[in-house]
Amino acid sequence: MFEKLKEVNRILMQAELAPIQGDRFQPTGFADLGPATYQLPNGTRMLLVESAQSMANRFESTILGPDNDLIHDLKGLSYIRVVLTGDSKTTTNSLLEAHRINSPFIISDEGFKQKFKEAAGYDRYLPLNWKRIAKAVFCYDVNSLLHGVFLANLEDGRIKIPRALSAFIEARGVREAVSGGAKNNPIDPTGKLRAKDYDKDVYGNVPYQRVEFTAEAITAYFNVDVGILRSYDLGKDAFELLLSLALFKVRSFLDGGMRLRTACDLKLKDGITVTEPASFEVPAKDDLLKLVKEGIKRCKPMFAEPAVTELETLVVLKKAKEEQGVAQ
Repeated sequence: MFEKLKEVNRILMQAELAPIQGDRFQPTGFADLGPATYQLPNGTRMLLVESAQSMANRFESTILGPDNDLIHDLKGLSYIRVVLTGDSKTTTNSLLEAHRINSPFIISDEGFKQKFKEAAGYDRYLPLNWKRIAKAVFCYDVNSLLHGVFLANLEDGRIKIPRALSAFIEARGVREAVSGGAKNNPIDPTGKLRAKDYDKDVYGNVPYQRVEFTAEAITAYFNVDVGILRSYDLGKDAFELLLSLALFKVRSFLDGGMRLRTACDLKLKDGITVTEPASFEVPAKDDLLKLVKEGIKRCKPMFAEPAVTELETLVVLKKAKEEQGVAQ
């Protein structure tokens, strides 16, 4: 299915989106910035609806079930699950953690750290062997090769793997749609009447302003770096698994309902347009899932045994400075 990609370094795709109802939508907001608006050289007003960082999280969520673990259809993919003990009784995993393998709940495990370093051929005072590093990452957490990982918490922090799958959503020809409202207190609008043991300023009537946007067009852009996946030299089976998994995530995101925020519920207007290479067509979601499942079987010898690496990490609740002072 991927014969046409032998000499291709990128798969570039885009999809036209629209609000599922009406014309307004709410973009992502940034601290101390708010909506990310900007202008093209010709004066066209643009808006970043969804950032590359946020899209990476949304891609990862396409393969997570309601328990925040890997969905049943993809069982057999390598990843790391951690049981937290001590001051927290819960679990997390490398699919859920923001920094994947570099999560302190994972990389702080000395046993795992040593296994990973040996598999990656890592030595603090020697040049990095990127093929062995890619093979080690593939072994323990396939998705880190797609979404990137910066192992800042491993020794001197030299291992940085960029995203092979990236995306963003932007809007063209935008205009603000300003509205507002109020949170009403039906008992005491002044906010003076408070619960005895809760004295925060959350009472009373609170008016607020709301800024949404309209746009001439909303476009999602997707980029699969085929060249970097090929450069890892992991073999045909691993390459095709990574590629089919990346495309499966794109399809799952577009087909699964795009309610990005309360007031940002988008739909796909048409299909996916492949701009490079123009001869390539993105397979249907079901066909991609079949390819991924077949790839998982073929790549089993390359994964850790078992494919899910189980760790246990003792965690403690850091005390505030004022509490430490009292304790002393």
